[in-house]
Amino acid sequence: MQVSHNFMADSAVFDDDNLVSCAGLVPVMTLAEQTGLAGLLGEKVHIAETRIKSGSANPAPKLATLIGGMCAGADSIDDVDVVRSAGMKTLFDDVYAPSTIGTLLREFSFGHARQLESVLRGHLGMLCARADLLPGAGVRAFVDIDSLLRPVYGHAKQGASFGHTKIAGKQVLRKGLSPLVTTISTESAAPVIAGMRLRAGKSGSGKGAARMVAQAIATARAAGVTGQILVRGDSAYGTAAVVAACRRAGARFSLVLTKNPAVAAAIDAIDHDAWTPVRYPGAVRDPDTGAWISDAEVAEIAYTAFASTRQPVTARLIVRRVKDARYVCHERETEVLM
Repeated sequence: MQVSHNFMADSAVFDDDNLVSCAGLVPVMTLAEQTGLAGLLGEKVHIAETRIKSGSANPAPKLATLIGGMCAGADSIDDVDVVRSAGMKTLFDDVYAPSTIGTLLREFSFGHARQLESVLRGHLGMLCARADLLPGAGVRAFVDIDSLLRPVYGHAKQGASFGHTKIAGKQVLRKGLSPLVTTISTESAAPVIAGMRLRAGKSGSGKGAARMVAQAIATARAAGVTGQILVRGDSAYGTAAVVAACRRAGARFSLVLTKNPAVAAAIDAIDHDAWTPVRYPGAVRDPDTGAWISDAEVAEIAYTAFASTRQPVTARLIVRRVKDARYVCHERETEVLM
């Protein structure tokens, strides 16, 4: 017996009113209703001046439709139509067409993106009040900050510009956007996004970091974090402004410092017997040499950072060193300020 016809890659079509492709959206959007997402959108998102008169009408249900489409896997405006396919129309009301949502989004400016940031922070607090998203937050929570360069295509993409990124250990120029992201996590909870700010690709990694850290700490407290908060970041965020923001908010910090003569002198002052061997449970790859690293040594010393500024900070300088395969007697250090 043989099949009488061939199946093509695009032959599966959800065109029956009884078929539901994304039934998992029902509990997701129900939770959004219970935590007041639509109310937050209506309260915080305002478009005063519009290029198209109908562009700013009913932003809350339009944005809720967009969120539902993204939860269903949509990564473009046209893909949002997934929430209107087949039987999906019987599960949800007030579902807008992709073209209508696109008209709304074209009215958005940087200020409206900040309004959506406010919605994110408020909704996270409501979610944590209803579900235990951050178990262990009464003891300690971590606030992490980082930026990345996301490639974009098209000459008219707003904000797109060339910025530096690292691919396979090499610095390259790439055209894109550079979002700055903060997350909250605990020892037993996966990270949740506390804030995200879209920036031009040429923006420095640390631009606006101090304010983002302050907002993330406030968001963590609003989300029910009562324990100690530790802010973590790489060398782009080891600045006086970020440290000052942490101290004002009563948070601890673990930030990488860029190596300079003062840091090098502090490392040289560490006693030879102060180094403690560390054996990694799993080897990691050296980004410069490509060799596998399975052991290292750590030590610490008191160090005053930003001594030439108005905000000097004395803290622990924790140093990790591993042997560099390219040199017989050379050791490569990475400095972390806590």
